[in-house]
Amino acid sequence: MRNKLALLLAIPALAGCGMLPAQVGAGGEEKQASSPAPTSETKQETTQPTEQPTEQQPAEAAALPAVVSRKVKHDDSTLRIDITQLKRTGKTVTLTWTVTNTSADESWYIGSNLGTDTLDFTTSAVALIDAVNGKRYRVARNGTGENAACVCSRVNQHLKAGGGAMEMYAVYGAPPADVTKVNVEMGDLGVFNDVPLS
Repeated sequence: MRNKLALLLAIPALAGCGMLPAQVGAGGEEKQASSPAPTSETKQETTQPTEQPTEQQPAEAAALPAVVSRKVKHDDSTLRIDITQLKRTGKTVTLTWTVTNTSADESWYIGSNLGTDTLDFTTSAVALIDAVNGKRYRVARNGTGENAACVCSRVNQHLKAGGGAMEMYAVYGAPPADVTKVNVEMGDLGVFNDVPLS
């Protein structure tokens, strides 16, 4: 009798948790609706289409033709850097670019090459230079304290030789409306002059 009573009490609890077959789909949808928007680190794992706009827009930018492209030699690797977009949206500007390792046999470790110090595995050191007004724009931060994270890509991986690539992004405060071109400074990877701002 006790076993039957325990089973009867367990069925509503399982149904409320989305454990019964009829509830599995609803449980997954609720988790998607209540979870935060995917970050650049998780967007590659998202395989199901969704009707609402997501942060897959930077991935679409990789399909755009390069606005500015250059080959760079860094350490023992040869890289191709394609700036795909520098887009103004309200009071911010978003820069997207792709780094491709075109070396025949040397992988390239991104690590802190685009960060502000040796343990900064982000693209926070990439800056915009407004040569007309003599201003330098640093990557936006999500706060004002020392530990405020940059609004930019997290990078701590190797790009394989022969075409390993990664798309990256960074967000900045927007230059004045009359500024139509800026220089993009990428630390050890050099400066890209006169990148059009759309």
